[in-house]
Amino acid sequence: MNCLHKALGKEWSITPAGGLTGDAYIAEHQHKRLFVKRNSSPFLAVLSAEGIVPKLVWTKRMENGDVLTAQEWLDGRELKPDEMRQERVADLLHKIHHSSELLHMLMRLGKKAVTPDERFVMIQKHINHHHVLSTDDEVRTAIHILQKLLPATRRQKQVVCHCDLNHNNLILTEQGDLYLVDWDNAMIADPAIDFGMLLNKYVPKKDWADWLKRYGVRQTNNVLKRMYFYLLLDCLNYMNWHFERGERQKMMERLDELTVLNDRVISTIV
Repeated sequence: MNCLHKALGKEWSITPAGGLTGDAYIAEHQHKRLFVKRNSSPFLAVLSAEGIVPKLVWTKRMENGDVLTAQEWLDGRELKPDEMRQERVADLLHKIHHSSELLHMLMRLGKKAVTPDERFVMIQKHINHHHVLSTDDEVRTAIHILQKLLPATRRQKQVVCHCDLNHNNLILTEQGDLYLVDWDNAMIADPAIDFGMLLNKYVPKKDWADWLKRYGVRQTNNVLKRMYFYLLLDCLNYMNWHFERGERQKMMERLDELTVLNDRVISTIV
């Protein structure tokens, strides 16, 4: 907190903004508010320039090596779950996935795309390491489906993906501007990772084709295969993550999700 007062001035009131890392703060002085974060990625500057996150006001490097960033504080709210199907969300995601500036910056920061083949081998390795998971019928079915879907995922255009499209991460300001925040999980990957996650969680299946059309993609069997590949992969990764932490209840919740995904893929695609 001392370094924050040193960067901002003692006249600023500083309070924690919450979050898992504890590195985010709200700074206030004379009716002016800033969102201050410690050691944000340099990626933030490009996101700000592209109008995807609130405007970056300044960046300061402290004597201890920490880097502080201050963003404009905008009054607004998180999107509601049923608002995730709106056209403006599809438009924002299209803008992100087609931004060469974002892609070039992530590449300059050393980010490299992990191929779907590499990710498939990785999840197999993790699952096989745990007898409880590797012998479960639904897990084995999911691995089999992934293997069958894998060819559809190859040679796809790689873009910047947010990888955590939760309604809590979309902020609608009182002026009507929409921002996507919390870019800690961003990667270079198939855009199906993002729109598959959003559609599966927030949009009724009967409306997928219309949403995808607005986004700029025609719903084809190949598109669905790519979506389900990453949804299954993501579910297995979370199952493994919860299992290794002894979180049995959460692991079982993921297993229920996996069962639903398996049934849906088997009945419609595989």
